[in-house]
Amino acid sequence: MVPACSIAVDDLPDGLIVTDRFGRVLAVNRAAVRLTGVPAARAVGKDIDEVFPFRDHDGREWWKALDPQGGLRTRTRVPERPLHLPGGQELHVAARLVREPARGGDVARVTITLRDGGARARLERSRADLVSTVAHELRSPLTSVKGFTATLLAKWTRFTDEQKRVMLETVNNDADRVTRLITELLDVSRIESGRLEVRRQVVDVPARARRVVAGRVAAGEPEDRFRLVVDDDLPEMWLDQDKIDQILGNLVENAVRHGRGTVTIVIESVGWGVAVSVRDQGEGIEPELAPRVFRQFWRGNSRRRGGTGLGLFIVKGLVEAHGGTITVQRAPEGGAEFRFTVPTGTPDFA
Repeated sequence: MVPACSIAVDDLPDGLIVTDRFGRVLAVNRAAVRLTGVPAARAVGKDIDEVFPFRDHDGREWWKALDPQGGLRTRTRVPERPLHLPGGQELHVAARLVREPARGGDVARVTITLRDGGARARLERSRADLVSTVAHELRSPLTSVKGFTATLLAKWTRFTDEQKRVMLETVNNDADRVTRLITELLDVSRIESGRLEVRRQVVDVPARARRVVAGRVAAGEPEDRFRLVVDDDLPEMWLDQDKIDQILGNLVENAVRHGRGTVTIVIESVGWGVAVSVRDQGEGIEPELAPRVFRQFWRGNSRRRGGTGLGLFIVKGLVEAHGGTITVQRAPEGGAEFRFTVPTGTPDFA
């Protein structure tokens, strides 16, 4: 029987290596085996520098620099830092010196934790992309707002009422753009942290779709560009109305911005819920690109058309918060078809 402590160690998401005070490997968990490629059977009982020869960016040996038996007797923690193995993979490594007795005693064991450096680098790049995107998207509208308001304040009497109205409308539109960006960023934060709340009520999805279309028409799109197809007998749907509006609005905007021809919205009953498809007649999305569509900052080949690249990522998060799924595929008449399905049934209020 495997000891309970071994099961707990192997369940840890991070790699773990345990050595004695001399650097002899006592235990290696599954995550450490996966990260380093060194089987536990080959590592246990060997010197750590023999099986896990960690080096820093300057090629220095990490274990020798660690010197568990040297230094202050109060030292117990070694900060995380990026290190390399001979294969070239980067790992973020931290250590704890376990002393007996705990205060001022000799080092009995060294516990070493490993994290995937590639995953950390991707996360940091994602955060850098977010900062860059936010800075870029905010700079243009804020520059416009500042420029027009400064001009109006300095030269109010020199402009006609029509000129003032045009300038104020521009300021208003740019302020709306900033508000939308901030809302998107808050949604991304809630989705990534798992703090997205769903407030369910009975929602008439076809009525919400008609409302979204009416908004696009009021904004200047021709009415005949949109087509709504609805099943006659839809089940009752308990959903978050605001989030359904956001999902439909983002998908329709995506079809208008990146597609061509008629935008068709199909709402139909399926086995376990209701499916909503939004189709356009544009170029569509290549099958190999489909897995990337719902990632942050994905804009395909349409960067010139604007947008932050966060809309579809948010849509996926909102659909999944309802317990649903979303896919993208080729529409029957060409173009792209985004199809999301949400479950029906009365929620449990207990």
